[in-house]
Amino acid sequence: MDRRHWIRTVGGVSLLLLPVVSFSGEKKVLPLQKSKAEWSKLLSPTTYQVLFEEATEEPGTSALLDEKREGTYVCAACHQPIFKSNAKYESGTGWPSFWQPIAGAIAVKTDYKLGYRRTEYHCSRCGGHLGHVFNDGPQPTGERYCNNGVALKFVPAGEPLPELRQ
Repeated sequence: MDRRHWIRTVGGVSLLLLPVVSFSGEKKVLPLQKSKAEWSKLLSPTTYQVLFEEATEEPGTSALLDEKREGTYVCAACHQPIFKSNAKYESGTGWPSFWQPIAGAIAVKTDYKLGYRRTEYHCSRCGGHLGHVFNDGPQPTGERYCNNGVALKFVPAGEPLPELRQ
């Protein structure tokens, strides 16, 4: 698989379909489909580049690195909950890191962009690129979900989660 984006033209309208390969190798079409133009109008240029062009933010620049409150981290694009704050930890990498996502919140695919195999993960609802998962995290999972901070929004405990984008 070369790219995570496929463009399909339906009745002259380009729609962004984002099949994502899971560990089992199955492909699925994500529930929320918007064109790149639609996403670019809703998101800041940096957030759009990370989520839908698979860019990476500079290490050490995310305000979420110092976030210690209880709450939920949601996808910055579609607002689906991705991580609970009790799964966040300090990895020393310069990016917000988590040891476990919320069940069903992510989908993964293999990435060879740096010339070696990595596991890239995306929001399972909109397909936004969140980061990469590595096997050097803390127990109980041993996994490190290394996330681009601009790909997430933090919602403190006690505040309502934003409505899912349609």
